Amino acid sequence: MEALQSGSDVLFVLLGAIMVLAMHAGFAFLEVGTVRKKNQVNALVKIIGDFAISTIAYFFIGYSLIAYGFDFFRSAEALAEMNGFELVKFFFLLTFAAAIPAIISGGIAERARFYPQLLASFLIVALLYPFFEGMVWNGNYGVQDWIEATFGAPFHDFAGSIVVHAVGGWIALAAVLLLGARHGRYRADGGMAAHPPSSIPFLALGAWVLTIGWFGFNVMSAQSVEGVSGLVAINSLMAMVGGILGALFVGKNDPGFVHNGPLAGLVAICAGSDIVHPIGGLVIGLIAGALFVWTFTLAQNKWKIDDVLGVWPLHGLCGVWGGIACGIFGAEALGGLGGVTMGAQIFGTVMGVVIAFVGGFIIYGIIKMIIGIRLSESDEIQGADLSIHKIRSTPDYD
Repeated sequence: MEALQSGSDVLFVLLGAIMVLAMHAGFAFLEVGTVRKKNQVNALVKIIGDFAISTIAYFFIGYSLIAYGFDFFRSAEALAEMNGFELVKFFFLLTFAAAIPAIISGGIAERARFYPQLLASFLIVALLYPFFEGMVWNGNYGVQDWIEATFGAPFHDFAGSIVVHAVGGWIALAAVLLLGARHGRYRADGGMAAHPPSSIPFLALGAWVLTIGWFGFNVMSAQSVEGVSGLVAINSLMAMVGGILGALFVGKNDPGFVHNGPLAGLVAICAGSDIVHPIGGLVIGLIAGALFVWTFTLAQNKWKIDDVLGVWPLHGLCGVWGGIACGIFGAEALGGLGGVTMGAQIFGTVMGVVIAFVGGFIIYGIIKMIIGIRLSESDEIQGADLSIHKIRSTPDYD
């Protein structure tokens, strides 16, 4: 029975890892459908290249040295004796770590240089992300103990509203600000050039793949068959639906907003998906969907932040909402399971934002200063597909 339990956990976490790995295809096609046609190949190559670089960074440094201190440099026999659980756990958490560069990719699309972005991805997944991940999910540096002693409960982030999504979104904001807007996006007279999505079907496909994989992201964060919770699944579903409805009505039926709506809801529910009531999950999603539309519009039109896929509003701000919402709707007074406090949730959320934004500014700022992070104007106008990869997404026919 012990061997069966252990084997079941290995299979459970492995299936979760595969589902979250599939989400990276969703990231790719969401970006392919949103960027202009001359940058579609670059979107695909960036996502798969970033995943490979993230694996190396996380295996050799991030997971093993900073976040969890796991020794991969033991014999294959010793690793096999663990029945594979620690190895599939690494695979599962790697897919979370690699989501950070995938998130950033959408914000800096259409004007970032290729190899400097790979370098930034390596540094983020090797150093910055696991530093915060280890504090929250592994109790490193005694931070969670201090939060619990100070605020009455540890910072609660079950599946990564802050650890993954807010961190990715706020690093992306730093990168976007350092890169500047795309050429011709904002005119001197205050006007703005429209860059409509190149393919609504690809954008919708990416959103659907992400949505389906997200149930592995959230439910399988339990990391054991014994710990799996149907409450997490139903809360994820309700938040997803709430996000769709919020974005549908506030976004006035715009298909780009509608298909990002479920993602906004799912970002926000990650933190408290294991403790809130399903009605609370629905409200969290509704607010997240509306928040995404409102802040995306403000960022693009008023604040002139050229975040191509809106990853700061979607992941950064909806992630912040999720961290705080966990403290609101996780309380027993609102039907939650309790064990959370607003003080702990606000502190942990702010801590994640500060670490991500400052760390992102440092990493991208240094790379910008030393080797540069932006395509030349002529390469940007030509498009990243031809200037970097020497091929278009589809051939030209007469």
